[in-house]
Amino acid sequence: MTHSVVHVWRLLRWGRTLARHGALRGIERDPLTPAPVRRLVRIARFGARIPKTPAYADAFEALGPAAIKLGQALATRPDLVGEQAAAELFRLQDALAPVAFPAIRAAIEASLEKPIGEIFASIEEQPVGAASIAQVHRAVTPDGRTVAVKVLRPGVEEEFARAIETYEWAAAQAEMIGGEFARLRPRLVIATFKQWTARELDLRREAASASELAENMAAIPGFVVPAIDWSRTARRVMTMEWIDGVKLADRAALMKAGHDGKALGARLVQAFLRQAIVDGFFHADLHQGNLFALPDGRIAAIDFGIMGRIDRRARLWLAEILHGLITGNYKRVAEIHFEAGYVPAHHNIGEFTTALRAVGEPIRGLPAKDISIGQMLDGLFAITRDFDMQTQPHLLLLQKTMVMVEGVATSLDPDLNMWDTSGPFVKEWLRSELGPEAWLADRIVDDLRTLTRLPDLLRRIEAQFPAPGAAPPPPPLPEVALIRINSGWRYAAVAIIAAAAGVAAAVTLS
Repeated sequence: MTHSVVHVWRLLRWGRTLARHGALRGIERDPLTPAPVRRLVRIARFGARIPKTPAYADAFEALGPAAIKLGQALATRPDLVGEQAAAELFRLQDALAPVAFPAIRAAIEASLEKPIGEIFASIEEQPVGAASIAQVHRAVTPDGRTVAVKVLRPGVEEEFARAIETYEWAAAQAEMIGGEFARLRPRLVIATFKQWTARELDLRREAASASELAENMAAIPGFVVPAIDWSRTARRVMTMEWIDGVKLADRAALMKAGHDGKALGARLVQAFLRQAIVDGFFHADLHQGNLFALPDGRIAAIDFGIMGRIDRRARLWLAEILHGLITGNYKRVAEIHFEAGYVPAHHNIGEFTTALRAVGEPIRGLPAKDISIGQMLDGLFAITRDFDMQTQPHLLLLQKTMVMVEGVATSLDPDLNMWDTSGPFVKEWLRSELGPEAWLADRIVDDLRTLTRLPDLLRRIEAQFPAPGAAPPPPPLPEVALIRINSGWRYAAVAIIAAAAGVAAAVTLS
């Protein structure tokens, strides 16, 4: 286990880099920042030339790939880092200088255990994209198919392991301070971040996610997931179908190719709702660089390293919340929050309903171009503070992705209204899931499951209350008091028992 001194040294070194970019100014000026944290920030910036405008994205890029990924995670948490920092981090570009091709060739051959000439008929040495974790090369297979080959950067796993270990240590120290830090649950943020990177650092898991998403979206003809080439995929290498299309980030090229921005925007929103609400498994990195418009008007997605998953109960709550906001039924939205346990029971449901109305009414029915996402998020996060709402792990990625999808959709169609576009879909799904037919089907399934558990229940009862004549259960063991020595528990009683057992064994053998 790494010593605390090492974690402190890393944090001070990283803090110095952040300070030089002005990225610690908000923490130092925030009145809620505890005094010890404020002192550490002052030490980190001592003697540094601080820019007038903080460059958060540049600061995280300077810290390396693990920090870039953490910056992307923090971009979803304006309640943690503030709206200004979150907005800056949203534009964080996940791009680095590419690794030289000889190292990439060696990684491919080591992972697939063949010479590269047997794996591909040709492969371009210049990558088409170089990100913080991996880079992508275009190649042609021996049977003539054009594919995209994603290869992990050498040494990236070790770098992430070191960084995440220190992030976990720092989050635990912050949460132990209590107060606002405890409510925001920084350890949960880092745990979620660690889960994201674990999937991204094993390209077989990313390939499996792409395969699962493709099966789920087979019924949606307007959304394409590239096919995985499993024979050329391993832990550090993933090969998939090459996508020929126009990036949704290139609006001029989209218009030149004759694409309908309004149709593309609506299709993207519907595809995301299908993934999140119907299937409970969604692509959680749907930014413009990962989305392509194909010549026939379909949308294709790439980069399946970050995926979200929501269980059915949470999806029902989510759909009811969306429908309540769309229709203005704030009382029902408030009831769902209390039923789900998102709001502690000691709060007043009427007050929470009024708080939701204050956020929802100003934006309901407006076109997206007239809605201030910043003001809406400010209102929502103020509610989380006022009503002691803790972070919900299954909603972290969803919150980020909803904002991202809305941003991409409105860049395609500035007049798109997210509420109007999603309303009919959500209403129909709720009717199918909460209607009388769905209730009856759920009741039958629950009752059948209960019946199948009855034999096991009877066996456990019989084991607890054996028939007359059976061997009696052993007598309960006496409780042993543990004693505390210095800062840890020492099981002195265990040592005594072990010594007594040794003596007994010696007597028996003699």
